[in-house]
Amino acid sequence: MIDVKIVWPVWWILAALVLVAWLSLRARVKESIRRAPPTLDDDAVRRIEEYGTITTDEDEPLDLDEIRKEESLFWDEERWDEAEEL
Repeated sequence: MIDVKIVWPVWWILAALVLVAWLSLRARVKESIRRAPPTLDDDAVRRIEEYGTITTDEDEPLDLDEIRKEESLFWDEERWDEAEEL
């Protein structure tokens, strides 16, 4: 039979992991609720239909210039091996 002295610490460790996971998930959900969702009104839709794009004052999720810069640094700095012929 399994020794109880071994089982109880395992259960406590599992309970602690579940508690930490729950707290982490709760913090992430709370943060996502705190942020205001992007707004899109009728005028914005009309601008999208007319010009094909829209510019807002809200933070952009991605900084495209920074992405381009990092990508060019990556391709310039890495030493690439020549492709092997099969």
